[in-house]
Amino acid sequence: MATVRPFRAIRPNKEFAQKVISLPYDVMNREEAAEMAAGNPYSFLHICRAEIDLPEQENPYHESVYEKAKENIGRYLQEGVFIQEERPALYLYRQIMDGRVQTGIVACVSVDEYRDNIIKKHEFTRVEKELDRINHFDVCDANTEPVFLTYRDDKRIRSILEGFAAANEPVYDVTAADGIRHILWVMDDEALVAGLVSLFGELSALYIADGHHRSASACKVGMKRREEHPDYTGEEEFNFFMAAIFPDNDLKIFDYNRVVKDLNGNSVQAFLAKIRKAGFAVEEMGEEIYYPERKHVFSMYLDGRWYKLTAADEMIPDHVIDSLDVSILQNNLLAPILGVADPRNDQRIDFVGGIRGLAELKKRADSDMKVAFAVYPVDITDLLAVADNDMVMPPKSTWFEPKLASGLFLHSLK
Repeated sequence: MATVRPFRAIRPNKEFAQKVISLPYDVMNREEAAEMAAGNPYSFLHICRAEIDLPEQENPYHESVYEKAKENIGRYLQEGVFIQEERPALYLYRQIMDGRVQTGIVACVSVDEYRDNIIKKHEFTRVEKELDRINHFDVCDANTEPVFLTYRDDKRIRSILEGFAAANEPVYDVTAADGIRHILWVMDDEALVAGLVSLFGELSALYIADGHHRSASACKVGMKRREEHPDYTGEEEFNFFMAAIFPDNDLKIFDYNRVVKDLNGNSVQAFLAKIRKAGFAVEEMGEEIYYPERKHVFSMYLDGRWYKLTAADEMIPDHVIDSLDVSILQNNLLAPILGVADPRNDQRIDFVGGIRGLAELKKRADSDMKVAFAVYPVDITDLLAVADNDMVMPPKSTWFEPKLASGLFLHSLK
C-alpha cells in the first residue's frame, strides 16, 4: 500500500502568492537567484536560496545560510505573508504548460515507505547534495520544497480530483516567472480526504519522478529526529515528507542531451568512420536542426552539420536499462569512441535539458564544446519499469517539465 497523509501546510496568504512563488532552488545559481528576487522581499528565493540575503562567501552551504532561511520563514509567518492551515488537508495541485495540464495532489508520504522501496527510485544521489537539503530541512524544521512523485493513473482518483476542481474555487491561480500556471485548491473535507487516502492506499507503489536528493534528505532528517526522540510513536510529522503526486499519464519527459568537449584525438572523418563501424547508420542531414523522430535514432551536431545516427538492431539488447537510448549512446559511442567512461564525473561531458531546445546544443558545440548528441525522450513506462526492477537509470536520463513551484506549500516537521 502507498500512504498519503493530509497535513497543515504553511502557505502564502492569498494576496502574497504571486510575489512568493519562485522557481525551484536547483535550477539556478546564486547570481541568478539574486537577480530573480531583486526588489521582491517576499520571493521564496529568500528561503530556498537564502544565501542571497548574506554577504557572498566561499562556502554556499555555511550554517548561516540555513539559519537565514529559518529566520525568513519566521518573518513571513509573523508578517502574515505565510499562514498555516487550521486543520490537516490534501491540496489539489494543477499545472498548465503550453496548454498541457497535469493534475495531482500535494500530501505527505512516509519515510518508512521510502526506506522499504514502496516509494521507488530510479537514480543515485550524491552525498554533498543530500547534505545541503538535510541541513536546510533540519534547521528550518520543515520540508521547504516538495518531492515530485508519480503513480499509475487511476480513473477513480482522477474522477474525484477533476470533479472537485470543477466544483470549487482555487485558493491560488498564479503564473511563475517561467510562464507556468499553478492552481491550488484546499481539500479539507474529512470524508473526501479519507476517500482519497483509501484509494491511494490501494496503489502498490509511488515513484520518484524528480527530487531524489530531496527524498533522501527528508528521510534522513526523519531518522535523525527519531534518534532525538526515542519515544516517537510514528505519527509525528517528521515521520513524513511533502510530495506533489501526479498520475503518469499527465507527465511529459523531455530529452536530456549530451555535449562533449573533443573528439578524443580523432579527426572528423576518423570519428564518423568509427561511429559507422560501431553499428550506427550515419546520414548527413545538412545545416538545418534535425530532431530524432523515434527511439534508437539520434541526432548529432558536428562542425556545422547535423547527422542522423540510427542504431542497428543488434545494438539494442533485451534489457530494461541497456535498451534505453541514453545507454545505447553511452555504451556504443561515448565510452568506446570518445573515451567518456564515467559520464557522472568526466569533465569533458556536459548535459543539456531538452527544454532548452536543440539550438542550445548547436550553440555549445560551436563554442565551448566540439560535438553534441540529442536523444529521443525516455518514456514514462521505461522509467516505471526501471524502478519496478529496482534498477537505476544512467545519469541525466530524464528532464521533467513543468517543474514544481516553490513557495506555495511547506510542511512543518513539528
